[in-house]
Amino acid sequence: MIVLELIRLVFEISFTISVLGLVIVASAFIVLIAINLIDVLFGNGWRGNVPLLNLPDEDLPHVLVQIPVFNEPEVVSGALRVAAALDWPQSKLHIQLLDDSCDETTEIAAAVAQELREKGFDVQHLFRTDRTGFKAGALAAGLKVSDAPFIAMLDVDFRPPANWLRSIVPALLADPQAGFAQSRCEFSNYKTNWLTRAQGMLLDSHFAMEQAARARAGWLFQFNGTGGMWRRTAVEAAGDWSADSLCEDLDLTIRAGLAGWHGVFLMEPPIPGLVPERVRHWRVQQRRWSNGFVQVAHKLMKPVWSSTRWSFGRKLSATFLILVQAFYPCVAIATVSLLMCLLLRGGDPSVYLPIIGLLVVLIIIVATGLTLMPYVILKRGSLKEYFITAASLTPLMIYVSVSNTPKILQTAFGRREEFKRTPKSTQTGT
Repeated sequence: MIVLELIRLVFEISFTISVLGLVIVASAFIVLIAINLIDVLFGNGWRGNVPLLNLPDEDLPHVLVQIPVFNEPEVVSGALRVAAALDWPQSKLHIQLLDDSCDETTEIAAAVAQELREKGFDVQHLFRTDRTGFKAGALAAGLKVSDAPFIAMLDVDFRPPANWLRSIVPALLADPQAGFAQSRCEFSNYKTNWLTRAQGMLLDSHFAMEQAARARAGWLFQFNGTGGMWRRTAVEAAGDWSADSLCEDLDLTIRAGLAGWHGVFLMEPPIPGLVPERVRHWRVQQRRWSNGFVQVAHKLMKPVWSSTRWSFGRKLSATFLILVQAFYPCVAIATVSLLMCLLLRGGDPSVYLPIIGLLVVLIIIVATGLTLMPYVILKRGSLKEYFITAASLTPLMIYVSVSNTPKILQTAFGRREEFKRTPKSTQTGT
């Protein structure tokens, strides 16, 4: 009997600690929700106001468009053709396909690259025989053979509109201390099935609420690895791309911030891409991101808090950004601990009802606050569809939390993870 009481006490302590972590995460998100509401009601409005410069073509800078690819034959051709269709002086547009593939992708890419070169485009097909450094290694290798002052990045499944460079380059030119510009991303296959609809809702909230709120508040916000552009001098000042983590984009964002650079965020035009259409592919993507954030925390939390350049508030906001993936272990531990506590109490939930009630209230506030405004303003569908999709988010988050937490904890204790690509296809999945 004493042993069972001790076991129950252990699970109650772990439940309490994990709930405290969830309250902290929820509180930070509520602050972001409040920033967006205040801005919409009293500020520059939903879409923000990024100063732009109007320049004649002869004064526009050279731009390098980097497209990393690994075994994605169905989308590589479209990626190259869309990059070539960007509205920019042809003599100042340079395209790099950074190809680490070991399948037919390379042959398809070579043919399209040759076709575009015959039409006068500067297209480099850079093929590596190994994947040293994974995506970060490919990006760094590409920079070594180009001297373009601005570097646009597109994952191979993203399709920017023709006017994208005309919007994003002036935003950087207007702010000499802006090291990068990040565009809002959308997802062209988000209506494919229930999972893509859920991802679309989550990613709309990430870009239109979290990223936009951080940018408006002047806080550190993340470069997302695609649909954005870097100033070369900022990349060099930060120490170039690094393969120390699976989130090379967050790693570079923080190092550039510590070197004195900041980012700008553009709501328009959005850059369409693809989300995973199968649960196992989405789980792999989420695991990679979570493990990458843990690796970045290991590497950069000390430099963040020892920085003399940053204020306490900026350090605090950066810490929340870096540690936000702690949400998943907190959810997993809280779920397992609560189930064990209920089991050890014979199924009686009465002792835990106040805490459960608090969590339910926080879930409703945060989930609705982050997702409803983008859903309505971006015209994603009817309110009925909204509530159906929103209802799927909580069980989906619990599932991926329980599934991925063991790997996250292993990474926290020093285990290295290999980069695993998220499969993307132009064909609808199931």
